[in-house]
Amino acid sequence: MRVYRLHDFGLEHLRLEQTDPPKPGIGDVLLRVRAMSLNYRDLLVARGQYSKSIRLPGVPIADAAGEIVAIGPDVENVRVGDNVCTHYVAAWREGPFRAEYLKQTLGLPGPGVAAEYVALPAGAVVVPPAGYDHAQAATLPIAALTAWSALATEADVKPGQTVLTLGTGGVSIFALQIAKARGARVIVTSSSNGKLRRAVELGADATINYREHENWDAEVIRLTDGMGVDVTVETAGIATLERSLKATRANGIVAYMGALTGLTGPINTGLLMMKRQRICGILVDSRAAFEQMNDFLPRHRIAPVIDRRFPFEELPAALRYLETGSHFGKIVVEV
Repeated sequence: MRVYRLHDFGLEHLRLEQTDPPKPGIGDVLLRVRAMSLNYRDLLVARGQYSKSIRLPGVPIADAAGEIVAIGPDVENVRVGDNVCTHYVAAWREGPFRAEYLKQTLGLPGPGVAAEYVALPAGAVVVPPAGYDHAQAATLPIAALTAWSALATEADVKPGQTVLTLGTGGVSIFALQIAKARGARVIVTSSSNGKLRRAVELGADATINYREHENWDAEVIRLTDGMGVDVTVETAGIATLERSLKATRANGIVAYMGALTGLTGPINTGLLMMKRQRICGILVDSRAAFEQMNDFLPRHRIAPVIDRRFPFEELPAALRYLETGSHFGKIVVEV
């Protein structure tokens, strides 16, 4: 089979190789990968910015979908022939998050899916919504579930509330779709008027070009009659966090999962106290939440937005395209 291995940090060290397919062990399944979707996390891993302690060589990429072609002993949740997608934090079945779950995340340090076949713990696969093809199913594990965790698990967004989402990448577009399905008003930011027009076509109620409105938080306040939004889906990172706090109302929530602009830096914590706000860190969600989301999406006719599809042989090019930030929605690599 063909497999990509990262031999050192940097995309130039990602190599396509040949090897024998793995065999599933006790509690494992063998997944025939049909599609992968890319996340910014995959870039951080490849660059060595996610964790320098990752042992290389290793197989990268966290999200995939395909069919089960073999199962090991003690597997009960899936059968051979089932179409499934991966679950990024395999050990998180339900309930609150626990730190030890990080030891079993996919895409390094745990198993990566950039291969034609991959052996995974049975807990690392979930049945996707009926009617989704492999490419659509591959977009769900990190991007969709992160948006769901922010808006459903943590904020419990209700009709009449207002949600702000930054940018038009995979998480942000799923957040727009899920928030609208839950009855919220949605404001979207971007530096591209073309992308903002596409966001309006998906249901965005208001848009802000942050190149034209440098103080975009003030524009959010204006659009909400001086109140601010109920929930901000903060996908950009530390450079925008303070403006996100300013754009969020008193007692509001900033759902924080951004790394694009860095992970460390100063913020005005007075905003948190004076407005009694909550910053909630988001790392996808549990298997139980994943299954709830997979029931919700088709009932509300939510279809993943796929910007571009690359063949397996062009995974490095797909990652470089992700690096440009040109995409709207998700990037998929088909195997």
